[in-house]
Amino acid sequence: MDPRAVILDKGVTSVPEDKQATQRPSCECESASTFPLRAKPCDKFPKFGLRRLSEMKNNYMSLMVRLTLQNEWNIRYEAEYNLLNVEKCVVNKVIYGSLHTSTFKNSAWIQAILAEPPHPDENSIARLKTLRHNSWLSQMYCLCPSSQDTRSADSDSNPWLVNGLRQTSGGLFDVGDQKQTLAFRYAVESVNHDHGLRKTSLRPIIETIPPYDSFYASKRVCYLVRAGVAAIFGPQSGQTSAHVQSICDALEIPHIETRWDYRLRREDYSVNLYPHPSSLSKVSEPTDLVRLFGWKSFCILYEDNEGLVRLQELLKTPPPNEFKVTIRQLPRDSDYRPILREVKNSLEQNIILDCKTEKVGQVLKQAQQIGLMSSLHNYIITSLDLHLVDLDDFKYSGSNITAVRLVDPESEEVKQLMEDWKRRSPQYLQNSDGEDAIMKQQLGVDFWTTETALIYDAVRLFVQALQALDNSTFVQVAPLICEGEEAWIHGNSLINYMKMVYFTGLTGFIKFDALGFRTDFALDIVELGMQNLTKAGTWRLETGANYTRTFQETLKKVVDGLQNKTLVVSVAYNDPYIMKRENAENLSGNDRFEGFCLDLLTEIASILKFNFTVVPVSSNAYGSKNAETGEWNGMIRELLEHRADMAITDLTINYEREQVVDFTMPFMNLGISILYKKPQKMAPSLFSFLSPLSLEVWIYMITAYVGVSILMYILARFTPYEWQNPHPCDPDPDTLENQFTILNCLWFAIGSLMQQGCDFLPQAVSTRMVAGMWWFFTLIMISSYTANLAAFLTVERMDSPIESAEDLAKQTKIKYGSLKTGSTMAFFRDSKIPTYQGMWATMMRHEDPGPSVFLPSNADGVKRVQESNGLYAYLMESTSIEYVVERQCDLTQIGGLLDSKSYGIALPPGSPYTSAISSAILSLQETSKIQMLKRRWWKEKNRSNKCAKEKEEAGGSSMASELNLSNVGGVFVVLLGGMGLALVVALAEFVLECWDISKEDEVRILSVLSEELCFVFQCKGSTKPVRKKIDSETPTADMYSSDLYNCSVRNPHT
Repeated sequence: MDPRAVILDKGVTSVPEDKQATQRPSCECESASTFPLRAKPCDKFPKFGLRRLSEMKNNYMSLMVRLTLQNEWNIRYEAEYNLLNVEKCVVNKVIYGSLHTSTFKNSAWIQAILAEPPHPDENSIARLKTLRHNSWLSQMYCLCPSSQDTRSADSDSNPWLVNGLRQTSGGLFDVGDQKQTLAFRYAVESVNHDHGLRKTSLRPIIETIPPYDSFYASKRVCYLVRAGVAAIFGPQSGQTSAHVQSICDALEIPHIETRWDYRLRREDYSVNLYPHPSSLSKVSEPTDLVRLFGWKSFCILYEDNEGLVRLQELLKTPPPNEFKVTIRQLPRDSDYRPILREVKNSLEQNIILDCKTEKVGQVLKQAQQIGLMSSLHNYIITSLDLHLVDLDDFKYSGSNITAVRLVDPESEEVKQLMEDWKRRSPQYLQNSDGEDAIMKQQLGVDFWTTETALIYDAVRLFVQALQALDNSTFVQVAPLICEGEEAWIHGNSLINYMKMVYFTGLTGFIKFDALGFRTDFALDIVELGMQNLTKAGTWRLETGANYTRTFQETLKKVVDGLQNKTLVVSVAYNDPYIMKRENAENLSGNDRFEGFCLDLLTEIASILKFNFTVVPVSSNAYGSKNAETGEWNGMIRELLEHRADMAITDLTINYEREQVVDFTMPFMNLGISILYKKPQKMAPSLFSFLSPLSLEVWIYMITAYVGVSILMYILARFTPYEWQNPHPCDPDPDTLENQFTILNCLWFAIGSLMQQGCDFLPQAVSTRMVAGMWWFFTLIMISSYTANLAAFLTVERMDSPIESAEDLAKQTKIKYGSLKTGSTMAFFRDSKIPTYQGMWATMMRHEDPGPSVFLPSNADGVKRVQESNGLYAYLMESTSIEYVVERQCDLTQIGGLLDSKSYGIALPPGSPYTSAISSAILSLQETSKIQMLKRRWWKEKNRSNKCAKEKEEAGGSSMASELNLSNVGGVFVVLLGGMGLALVVALAEFVLECWDISKEDEVRILSVLSEELCFVFQCKGSTKPVRKKIDSETPTADMYSSDLYNCSVRNPHT
């Protein structure tokens, strides 16, 4: 016998007794002649020792890993061939005695190579046979030679055994974790059944340990490593997991976890398939779901301290003006109503709930009982297994319940797994040791939680890494001792492969970073609807939340949730928006009310198919904020305290209200205007015929008249063509006469202006040019005057002291005010325009001494305007003024709009119905339904219609009114004045002529007056004898004799 073989045999047979104690049952191997004999003696590395061979082996293995990931298969095959030569060399050196026996026993990787030698040499069969029969090596590593025939036979007889080798994996589970235990067994058996490992099968060793007994857990781990395991799974308890991890790190055994772990650092030999809490908390971080939903405040309800750790990213200090965060802990008992009532009383609508999955349904049920599950409330559930909770009671509550999940029940892989599980689960029920009822419940549809799915994926991860490592080298487990210094040689490579491989499992895409944290995973964002939980988006660590639900889908969900729901509607009385019926005492429900807003709400309800109940607000206040306390009143307060689902009346949309409630799109546009007593008709002026032209124009006309007359007089004296022969029969007169004296020029101009003409006309070209221009001027002026005169004489003039808001602000006699609580008052209070600021100051000054200028309702404002007889003006919306003016004929609107605003329907903040109701309003506007409703309530519902009748009786606005004496009385006055003036002038001429006669004839004035008056009043004839002067030498004759002195020159009127 070869002396080297003797040395080998002696060395191998001297096995320590402690190792013999852990021997496995011996393998029944075939004859050594079945070995493939292709190996050659080690001639490449004759002088290399163990250290050098170990370095070469590690280098080749690292190179093969990199080449495998880079798909460089040609180079990888060469590296694998070199690695094979190293392993051959090791076998030969052992067989031929080149390596010392002690070195052989203390090297774990050499022992692994000897477990299945790579092609032994023909001359070494005897040595290998001796090595195989060694009790320690053969029983620990099952050194059974295998040929093609042997492998086939083994595979047929035992499907769980491939190539006759088993890899053992240990599972540590807490007491009571039956689901995780069954999932682990099912995953291992599924891998073996599906031949996930071509050369190796898995054998699970399951140990159950108390969750808080670290000492017992350490003992069971040491038992597992003595038996020889390739990896350890679990446990779920954080206290015991730390001790298990320390042992695995010391022995270089991969430790695979599927539990929630808040530690920010992972050990070298550990991977955790559960996403890290810092990543999960970002799902509800302000930059993701919270900001995506537009939350301005929210309340966190957590169960234990781990919940705060899970939400640590959310609890990092956000900008103080962006979010308001409230934190409350759920009580330890099962009664959560007190803490839920505190949340309700705080008026918080957005809630983040962090508790165990089995408690989620109970918390939501109690929240529903106290009214914290309405359509105004939004929930984010941090549990990854919300799809396993019975949510049937909350489908129609209207609450927006959102959660995330790792396991997608709709994926094909999950569906296939569920079908296989249903088929194979009865075999686990048979092994339940009498606990049939409990096991049946656990093996139902609720079995595959996130934790059980992670266990399944963890086994697959282990298989993937083991397969990748097995492709590069032969992998075999080795028994280890917790107290020893020896480690598993393949542990480092296997854990590295786990961090490098990636695949898609039940929990989505599985990939790890260098620290062993799971990366690149995706969470499904799910929302509760009437069809249970549906996927609404995806969340990724790199990109954040991606909400894939479209606006149409969201709107459809809201509309479906509104159907057959009864909403509480808060209203405030104001005609014609909301009014009580005349017989409201005999009616009930919504039949007691009528108005434009009620009809509008009925149309919206018919579109969205919901019901509503009208509830009048107690103070009839619309809603304004108290500047001192910051509290709201009226309908806005009803919405903020969730006593109403919406508020509707002539409610103005403004910035202050928009900050606390939501508004739909406007259903009516308007502005603030002035309601005032209609001005009295102004009495016509006596000289109203002068009104068509202003005083300035009249002065210019008189000036033009005098100027043209003087110019005509001057030009007539300049031009030779205006000097005419006074006696045409005398061809050679001594004198020439000019007919354009100053009086004649004035007469010519006034005759042309009155379009009457005169008995003389200009002869020269220059005077004719002046006359033509004057006639053109008079034509335009008279035509303009005549046209404007008709309007001034027929249109009624109103005497109004104010015409605009500026006039109202300048005067102090007329008081003015608005509604006591409303947007009109807020407009003047907050305005920066000087005019409106002055009006607000005036209103505040009038607030103290007498009756308040701010009234509790618009009806009171209208009444005060009517009773104040022009000493009060009321500021209100233009649409309300339009309605009042149609029914109160003595009132009118003064000026235009002071601002631009709109009416809308108010809803509580964050209401999901805002967009749906806005869409309905837009539809009504496009079909002109809102315009029809307005015409119905503003025009057609006016029963008396007296204002329209008064307009008809007045002839209507399109017919000219007839002229009264007051309209044209001034013309008669002018006529009478002219006649009187003519009479006075005539009397003056008469007296003056008689005076001249009495002086010349030396006759008394009275006698001359008497004689002349007697002749005048005889009223006979149209001739008068010429008075002649009496000559002293002639005999006395009658003074009226024609041959007496002719006085005709003195009396040109004879």
